[in-house]
Amino acid sequence: MLTRVLVIITAALLAALPVQADDRLVFLHAPEPLVETGLMKHILPRFTLKTRVKVELVPEAQAQIVLGTQGRALFEGAGQVWHMVVRDEAHAGTGRFADWLVSEVGRNTVTSFAPGGVALFTLTEVQEQVEPVMGFAGDAKLGLAVALAKCTRCHAVDAATRMAGIASTPSFPVLRSLPDWEARFSAFYTLNPHPAFTQVADVTPPFPIDRPSPIAPVELTLDDVEAVLAYVATMEAAQLGAPLQQN
Repeated sequence: MLTRVLVIITAALLAALPVQADDRLVFLHAPEPLVETGLMKHILPRFTLKTRVKVELVPEAQAQIVLGTQGRALFEGAGQVWHMVVRDEAHAGTGRFADWLVSEVGRNTVTSFAPGGVALFTLTEVQEQVEPVMGFAGDAKLGLAVALAKCTRCHAVDAATRMAGIASTPSFPVLRSLPDWEARFSAFYTLNPHPAFTQVADVTPPFPIDRPSPIAPVELTLDDVEAVLAYVATMEAAQLGAPLQQN
């Protein structure tokens, strides 16, 4: 009898505890016309890869962030200007995603979506632009090891491998010199030719049965990708000289 009473009391106390929101999960609503463009499949994995915060598409009634015709203007495309309303500003993950959407990295991610080589979205005037602080939390030493093991079949990744790889493929120092290097390394697995042979655990879908990898697959984890990004952040960019001037 005493045991039963203790079980009931414990259950009641647990039920009374406040439910803690998961700061690593954000509920987003995007109208069907926007989803159908493929933009969400393009930007959401990149945000998750960078922050480890997952964004899940849900009906509007359940959403913490709503994209549509109301709120702060973000970008234009698919026949209209898309705005953002943040419903749960106290939620850490929601705030982080909202800040990312108006940051330079987030905006570049949106405008880089170009299926078939044609960009579908352009920027609008966004007031009070916020650049979230997102340091490179990965292990740079591990990143070098991963790059040496996984990337040298195509790229030179350091001075010791400068003669490795494919001559027509840019080296890591050359890629580091590009203004969008961070976006390139954060989401390299989506940039051709990588999707044909690269798998990132819990991010990329399996290869279709009728289209297996043409070469031995490159298999990585999110920790591996973050580590490579941290390594590249520490390297000195290649000096390519001043841009050519035309008269």
